[in-house]
Amino acid sequence: MRTVFSIALLGLALLLAAPIHAATTTESNPELRSRLREAVNASDSFDDRFDAEVWLVDMSGRTKRWLDNHKRRLRILRLVHREASRRGLSPEVVLAVIKVESGFDRFAISSAGAQGLMQVMPFWKNEIGRPGDNLTNIETNLVYGTTILSHYLNKEDGNMARALARYNGSAGKTWYPERVFNALERYFRVND
Repeated sequence: MRTVFSIALLGLALLLAAPIHAATTTESNPELRSRLREAVNASDSFDDRFDAEVWLVDMSGRTKRWLDNHKRRLRILRLVHREASRRGLSPEVVLAVIKVESGFDRFAISSAGAQGLMQVMPFWKNEIGRPGDNLTNIETNLVYGTTILSHYLNKEDGNMARALARYNGSAGKTWYPERVFNALERYFRVND
């Protein structure tokens, strides 16, 4: 038991020591370009009002420390849930990505130039023929980010760790997926 704890502690120390890099993938391909174009051009995800209220109240309490404005927080949570659900992603995983990528700062810009909540690289706007899109716009950023992550999840046959590494531009490495999974477990895990 002590050995497992020591290994986990060492892994956490290495995780915390690694620098955070924004989603810097430069992979460009026609399939992803097409999916992004469709997602951006598409015009709610909750099937039941009670389920919506329960999830929103729960996640609102969990994200209050980063999003102090109640109205803005609920708007972001609704958009996260909608865009994640549209693309077959767990909204909680998307929240964990946002926590790791931008700390919920919609105006975040990485040293590599990635922008917004999900730290999307601006070249994607040109790839899909929408150079005027504003990646600091919450809805636009979520559409791009969830579409890209969903594409990589599909390419990786459902392996979220590999999809996250590709999303971040660190394919073959585990530090980024570990950070996202840590944020998921620490802040957003929903007990079924």
